[in-house]
Amino acid sequence: MVEVIEKKKKSGIKSNTIPDVLIYEHWNGKPVYYQGYRDVIAGLKQPEEIMSCSDVQSALIALIVGYLFNTIDRKQYMIRTNEVGLNLSKGNNLGIDIAISQRKLTEKLSRNYLKTAPQVVIEVDIKAEIEGQHFGDFDYILKKSQKLIDSGTENVIWIMTSSRTVFVISNDEDEGRVVKWNEDIFLLDNHFLNIKNLLDEEGIEV
Repeated sequence: MVEVIEKKKKSGIKSNTIPDVLIYEHWNGKPVYYQGYRDVIAGLKQPEEIMSCSDVQSALIALIVGYLFNTIDRKQYMIRTNEVGLNLSKGNNLGIDIAISQRKLTEKLSRNYLKTAPQVVIEVDIKAEIEGQHFGDFDYILKKSQKLIDSGTENVIWIMTSSRTVFVISNDEDEGRVVKWNEDIFLLDNHFLNIKNLLDEEGIEV
C-alpha cells in the first residue's frame, strides 16, 4: 500500500521542498498531497485554491448535512463535517468530508483529530493528488475505504459529481458497489440517502 502515496519521481519536486500546508493526508507515514499541489509549487495557484471545495462539492455537502440533521437521531449520533481529520494510527491521518459517529463511542470534543473511526463516512469527490501514480481513482477509493472499514467504519459512501455515480463500500459486503444518483443508499438504522432526490428538492442541477 506504500506505493499508493509515493510521489511521481520524474516530477522534479522533492518532498522536502513541499510545504506541509499542501499535505492532505498521511498514509503509512508518507504524505498524500492535495490535488493540484504542483501548480502551487510552480507559483500558478495559491494553496487556498486547491484546498477549498468547489461550488458543486460545497453545495452537495451542505445538502447532505442538512438532510442528516433533520433525519437521524442526533441524541444518538454526532455529525461532523468541514474536512474533519481522523487519526487511525501513527502515520495514518485521513481527511473526511462528512462523518457520522455514535455518541456513546465518541470521545470528548477537542482540538485534535478524531481517534475513533466514524460509523458512516461520506466523501464527495477525490481531493488527493493521484496523477502519475500506479493506481486510478477507483483504487484510491477502495484503499482509503478499506483503511476506514478495517478501523471500524461500517459504511463508506463516495459521491463522484463528474460521473454522477456513487461507490458504496460496507463492512458486511465482500466487494464495493457502484450505484446511480437516483438509488436509495443505506446509511444506518432505517435511514437512506438519495442524491438525486436531494438535488431535485432544491432545484439544483449538477
